This record gives sequence, C-alpha cells and structure tokens, in this order.
Amino acid sequence: MAPTHVLRCCQRGLAWIPVIFIALVVCWSYYAYVVELCILVYLIFFHLFFIMFVWSYWKTIFTKPANPSKEFCLPKCEKERYEKEERPESQQEILWRAASSLPLYTRTGAGAIRYCDRCQVIKPDRCHHCSACDMCVLKMDHHCPWVNNCVGFSNYKFFILFLAYSLLYCLFIAATVLQYFIKFWTNELHTHAKFHVLFLFFVAAMFCISILSLFSYHLWLVGKNRSTIEAFRAPVFRTGSDKNGFSLGFRKNIAQVFGDQKKYWLLPVFTSQGDGLTFPTKLVNADPEQGTVTLHAEPNKSAAEAPVSLLNDSQNRLLSNDQHDNVITDHLTNSTFKSGEIA
Repeated sequence: MAPTHVLRCCQRGLAWIPVIFIALVVCWSYYAYVVELCILVYLIFFHLFFIMFVWSYWKTIFTKPANPSKEFCLPKCEKERYEKEERPESQQEILWRAASSLPLYTRTGAGAIRYCDRCQVIKPDRCHHCSACDMCVLKMDHHCPWVNNCVGFSNYKFFILFLAYSLLYCLFIAATVLQYFIKFWTNELHTHAKFHVLFLFFVAAMFCISILSLFSYHLWLVGKNRSTIEAFRAPVFRTGSDKNGFSLGFRKNIAQVFGDQKKYWLLPVFTSQGDGLTFPTKLVNADPEQGTVTLHAEPNKSAAEAPVSLLNDSQNRLLSNDQHDNVITDHLTNSTFKSGEIA
C-alpha cells in the first residue's frame, strides 16, 4: 500500500508541472513587459488583459468538476444485486429499472444503460469518466494538463474565456513588442532588455499560433453544442448516433454555455444554463401526445425502426422529468426483458 500511495502522490505532484510552467511564463512576461518596456498607454490595456487572463485561468484550475448527483447512484440493495449478477442481461435489467426515474436520453453504442463501474453510478447524458481525475464529470469535454483539471460543465465557460484572454494577452504583447523586435535586428535598440525583447516576442507569437487554433476549435464546438468527446464519438440516442442531437440552433447553443445575460458573457463567473444532468435535445418521439424521448427500445422493434421527428429551433425545449418518468415506467410495466432486447 505504501509504495502505491507514494506513487500516487508523485503523480499528483508531477501533474502540477504544466501549471507551474505557465505561471512562471506569465510572471516573467509581466516583468519583461512592465519593468523592461514600461509605456503608460500600453500598461493600461496590458493590465486589463492580464487580470482577465489570470482570473479566467484561476477559475478554470480551481473550479471542481461537477459530478452526478446521488439520485444516479444505485440503491444499496440494487447495487448488491448488480455486483452478484454474472450475466450482462440481468445486470442491464437492474440498470433499466433503476433508470426508470432518471431523465436519460442517451445510451451506449450497444443500446445499454451507460453505467460507470468505477464510480458505481448511472451516467447522466453527456457525462463521462475521467481516468486522470478518477471521477465521472458532467458534460465532460476533456482533461487539460495545462490547468491540471477536467474541463466540463462546471468550468467550460471559464476555459473558453481563458483561451480568449490568453490569446488577447499574447496578441497585445506581440503587437506592441514588434517595433522593439525590429529595432533589435537593425541594431537600433541599445538597452539591457535585448534578451527580454527578443524572447518575449517569440514566446508571445508561439503561444498566439497554438492558442488561436485551439480557441477557434472550441468556438466551433460551442456553436454546434458539442463537447470534444462528442465531436469524435457522436452520442447515441434512441434512433442511433447523432452528432447534432443536442444542437438547438446557434443562439441557443451559445446561451447554454454563456447564459442568457450578455453582460456576464465576458466575465469568468458561472452563468451556464441547466444543472449539467439534463440537456435539451431536438430528438423527440413522433407521437405528439407522448412528446418525449424514451431511452428504451420497444418490444420486437430495433432502435433503428423507432419513429422520430425533429423539432425546429423555436420548438426546442427540455421536457419535464415527470413526462419522461411516466414513459419509462409504462415501458417497464408493459415489457419483459429478454437477452435479445437488451443487446
């Protein structure tokens, strides 16, 4: 046990190296710009970008990833039954019944309930297990070593702002230092700050290129209402996988991450919509009286045969949990579980 504990502590310590590296680069850039190239007009904008960048970076690092609530945990008796069962069909039957009161719209590629054996919870929609954090994270996007944290529902807005302000920070430095960089190469700059001017421009330009591509990609993801995981592996709904299943239109997609009040969009304060457990989806059952997505396949029908209709942008909404609960309960009451149906 002792060697394992020591190894785990070493891994956690090493995970902070990228964060420490970024912090040192930022501190040095502050010294190189403010102390060595002090111009009052530049400093006003520099400090604005610097403060917003550091604020966003701090919030991204130290905002704890949101986890599934207790309602997604199996009851103790069901958990014991699940662990004792050896047949996957019987285990899935237990999960189907436990999920009857949960607002679930997605499933595994095989049509089963998404369950995490490590955390022992039924995964909410868009939730995934992070091996680095060793926990299930709501609306997980990816684990970022540069912030030593998992980027998900609780801090995705902060991460986007961190990229935005770091890009502005680097662009501003590169643009204002460029004239000194040119003077350096023409031997017109006679100051002890030559090294800082040269290195500052190269570092700022290098980070500009890398951050710009990453920032552009995540803006595209926000516009499509996808996570990085969903971009590579489309979520599976009742009718099969659909990469646009959570897309509600550009404006609503933006509002899900940044909120309804535009005055808070540029501030690293939490304004994202929802609770991270349920998300509006444009995939609904064709029956107008039912009006919800059922996670379960109907008896004697494959998932591909189930009818579905797409709502337009103005009709998209998250249906009440009561409607969803009634649909799943009715299904469990009127159908029996067979090995062929659970596959």
